[in-house]
Amino acid sequence: EVQLVESGGGLVQAGGSLRLSCAASGFPFDDYAIGWFRQAPGKERVGVSCITSRNNSTFYAHPVKGRFTISSDNAKNTVYLQMNDLKPADTDVYYCAAGTTWGEAAMLDYWGQGTQVTVSS
Repeated sequence: EVQLVESGGGLVQAGGSLRLSCAASGFPFDDYAIGWFRQAPGKERVGVSCITSRNNSTFYAHPVKGRFTISSDNAKNTVYLQMNDLKPADTDVYYCAAGTTWGEAAMLDYWGQGTQVTVSS
């Protein structure tokens, strides 16, 4: 059974930090791009960041470059998103996702349940 179990969301003040975790199981961790999308009410999911463990390649959307860092722990099959200098505009539901390729949301194979990130001003 494929699972992506997220944790680490919450409420934080602007300028603060959060770390999201995504524990993966049921598929070959090293062979998938794993990362995060965000979604606002009534809008489409938008890619934030991803990592491919096999070659340690990473992707960051422009609004989060320099503030967010993605990493993976292959021994734990877990991906982390360290979110620093958070802004109210970062407020959204964040979904962990995995796929053999990374791109638009429809291209991803597996999804977590989502975790709320709220940044107050």
